[in-house]
Amino acid sequence: MLRIIHTADVHLGARHDDLGDQAAAQRERQFAAFKAAVDLALAEKVDLFLVAGDLFDSNVQPRRSVERVAAELKRLAEARIRSVIIPGTHDVYDRASIYRAYDVAMMAGSGPDDGMVTVLDPDHPWVHLAPLDAVVHGRVFPTKRAPHSPLEGLAAAEAPEATWRVGMVHGSIAIPGKTDRDEVVITTEEIAASGLDYLALGHWHSAQNGRAGTTTYAYSGAPEAVALDQDRSGKVLLVELDEGAGGRTVNVEERQVGRTRFERAEIDAATVAGQPALVDLLTARADPDLVLDVRLVGVRRDDLDLDIDEIETAVAPSFLKVRVRDVSVPALTEGPLPPEDTIAGAFIRDMEARIRDLEAAGSSAEAAEQRDALRLGRLLLAGHEVSL
Repeated sequence: MLRIIHTADVHLGARHDDLGDQAAAQRERQFAAFKAAVDLALAEKVDLFLVAGDLFDSNVQPRRSVERVAAELKRLAEARIRSVIIPGTHDVYDRASIYRAYDVAMMAGSGPDDGMVTVLDPDHPWVHLAPLDAVVHGRVFPTKRAPHSPLEGLAAAEAPEATWRVGMVHGSIAIPGKTDRDEVVITTEEIAASGLDYLALGHWHSAQNGRAGTTTYAYSGAPEAVALDQDRSGKVLLVELDEGAGGRTVNVEERQVGRTRFERAEIDAATVAGQPALVDLLTARADPDLVLDVRLVGVRRDDLDLDIDEIETAVAPSFLKVRVRDVSVPALTEGPLPPEDTIAGAFIRDMEARIRDLEAAGSSAEAAEQRDALRLGRLLLAGHEVSL
């Protein structure tokens, strides 16, 4: 049996310009997730630790950041767990590559012959790990955009015979109309023809797996969210390759290492008593690791006065990030309408006719605007003060 921890897209050193004061904290969360992946590898006593690209967010990183990574790889090496890393599209192996500037293997205490830490590059597209009876293929290029698929000709690659053939690619699986402009693209047909037992993928930040021919492939996703809308990140993969009387099997198991959690909540506007009550309701969910996406839905009362910006500002300190959207709609007029020859009666009938026409035509956004105008008009005609 060959046991692997597969991770990718750690993006250490990401700037997170959109997070403001929280950026530094999120960078630490990303490193903590990488450390948690190493902890998991040690606890599970795996044989191999794979990083399928974008360990670093860019090639411009301070030495101290590389030293922190090397220290974690050294922990693995001291436990006789081998690591193999490929550059990605952020830490691409170009002339300015961080892997040219720093000898990560040497910094981790790995000698040139012990094979405990390996960074694959264009001149070294595979490594034979004899003690594991495995070959790891990871063709990369000196440019961000690949001149051809990294799986091209892989089945015929001149590498030693081994029980297990594992591949690493940082790129997208081809999806017509979606991945055409991606820098590195492979196809499921190429995966099936690769002759690999397992293909460790990076680039997509959500964990997922599949099978093409006899090859099992998987994206580990980012071990910690890089952008706070990636609700399938936060994981690494524990992969077990086994060979028995029944043939070869590959088992892929997701393991949580990231702290960031995601939650979507829909709140019926009809149940909201007012803005203070809504703020209290949301604050009751307080969690510094939670990204909360709230939608107000349904039909709201005319007198429900909410300022979404104020609500988000009030509850923001209670969460990692919070977003509140009001997609509720004002009700049409209930009960008997005022006489047609009155201002109120003419206004309501005219507005509701417009709303019906817009909704019938599928113009939901315009219809919602007209519903709100109807709500404000009803309040004004009833003598209430209105805030816009």
